[in-house]
Amino acid sequence: MDHISHLHGLPVHNFPRLEEPPSPLPAVETVAWRLSVDEDRVLGETFEESWQRFLDTVDPARVRALVLGVGAYGTENDAASPWETVKLLAGAADRLTGLEALYLADLTFEESELSWIVQDDVTPVLAAYPCLKELGVRGSGGGFDGAPGLEFHALRHEHLRVLRLENGGLPTEVAQGLAASDLPGLEHLDLWLGTEDYGRTATVADLAPVLDGGRLPSLRRLGLRNCDLQDEVAAAVASAPVVARLSSLDLSLGTLGDVGAEALLSGQPLTHLEELDLHHHYLSEPMMTRLREALEPFGVRVNLDERETDDEWGRYVAAGE
Repeated sequence: MDHISHLHGLPVHNFPRLEEPPSPLPAVETVAWRLSVDEDRVLGETFEESWQRFLDTVDPARVRALVLGVGAYGTENDAASPWETVKLLAGAADRLTGLEALYLADLTFEESELSWIVQDDVTPVLAAYPCLKELGVRGSGGGFDGAPGLEFHALRHEHLRVLRLENGGLPTEVAQGLAASDLPGLEHLDLWLGTEDYGRTATVADLAPVLDGGRLPSLRRLGLRNCDLQDEVAAAVASAPVVARLSSLDLSLGTLGDVGAEALLSGQPLTHLEELDLHHHYLSEPMMTRLREALEPFGVRVNLDERETDDEWGRYVAAGE
């Protein structure tokens, strides 16, 4: 995984580290600001010091998007405490009054394997920023300083439009908390479910309220991705009420095979979709042809890139460890 380059339609700009030479800063509201500190914790400042310097350097009220990286987050073996980061964010809510988008733990594989990124409860962030429109969270692990791992408790949030949870193993409690939440404005939901080997306890049954769509009346783009149960997910999606009002369906990055694709073809019509993304899959050539012939004449963009093949150990999701 690479660093994200855009958030909320804004290019990501690195806030200069203390040890870097000063340079002119862009207009505050024109970029998404990435904050990170020295990966080896040797040079420069702590993340809390960098955070305070950022708030004192720019006009916090004009900040629209934030991306937090090394120092704010890390693994159980380094000095990044996700709960301390959540407290810093919540404590600055009265200054970051224009914040619309937030991405937590923008770490590359070189900085931390996906399954090693330690997270904590992100619900206080949403509570502190009731006008937040976009939230992305990378990782779901626990372990550092008693951190339980990613938590998402049931809540109501009026303004959230985009929610992305990217991980190698989604806890069932997170799926259930999300499914029980009232998110009337949510338009785009992107869930990486992961694999049991890296902490997935969420099941297809946990997704039933999401697939019903009753608490997500504005949902138009749905991703249920990176899953070792992708055939089961596809079978559930094939009859899910929410699909009828989607413009985009994303079942990519997982272990989807002919069984799951057959369920999609024999289920409810998908010809109303603008896009069906299945890239990184295990489909046969004949099944790929059937999908294209069934959907592309109706204008559906079908992404069947990255065809994988079973090896002696089975099938793999795109991002586990």
